[in-house]
Amino acid sequence: MTELTGRTAVITGGGSGLGSAIARALHAAGADVVLVGRDEHKLAAVAAELGPRARGLSCDVSEAASVDALREALGGTEVSILVNNAGIPGPVAALTDIAVDDWDDVFDVNVRGTFLLCRALLPGMIARGDGDVINVASVSGKRPLAHRTPYCASKMAVIGLTSTLAFEVGPAGVRVNSLSPGPVAGPRMERNFRLEAERSGSSVDEAEQAFVSRAALGRMVTETEVGQAVVAMLAMPGMCGADVDLSAGMVA
Repeated sequence: MTELTGRTAVITGGGSGLGSAIARALHAAGADVVLVGRDEHKLAAVAAELGPRARGLSCDVSEAASVDALREALGGTEVSILVNNAGIPGPVAALTDIAVDDWDDVFDVNVRGTFLLCRALLPGMIARGDGDVINVASVSGKRPLAHRTPYCASKMAVIGLTSTLAFEVGPAGVRVNSLSPGPVAGPRMERNFRLEAERSGSSVDEAEQAFVSRAALGRMVTETEVGQAVVAMLAMPGMCGADVDLSAGMVA
């Protein structure tokens, strides 16, 4: 066990993908974990896998009433770690072909959800004079990525929220940072490669190779590496207002 023993972490989007990987890493490091998401069955499956010190709570992070209900469900739980991981990739299309509703859906989850969770759980951290917020952004917020404007813009917004919020709550002893993964191997990227292949007329393998060739290591990072990065960030109490790249050299 590490210094995370006795601390409780809330991880949004915790039922699959990066969220479940982050939850596994935090749980292994000694933290109690609360998995938050919309799919109760997925949350229950991950919680059952982790066993003691893990539970799932249903919440739509884009809805204020749902986030308020989550705060009530947490009751007297002393949440000292918040990982805002919930996010959706949005459409792969030219900006002029993107529907307004599709654009709004991305910002509702990726940005509004981060805002609502911070608003709900920061008061307790501020009152105790200690806590950590890690917002999962993306290197896609910091470099051109054609046909992904809603996603890229939303992730840049998360980075801006992080840096400003750090200066608001840092004096109270609460650390706010963001983690910007590069392409993460898994179903989401496989979907993106299929869509890009359809759009460009290339093969899926060609679309993937064109993408990962931009990284110094010539590969994607893994979900496990992202979970490990969150734990490492929590081990650095002097870090506040930082955005950490984990991109296999996609951004350097």
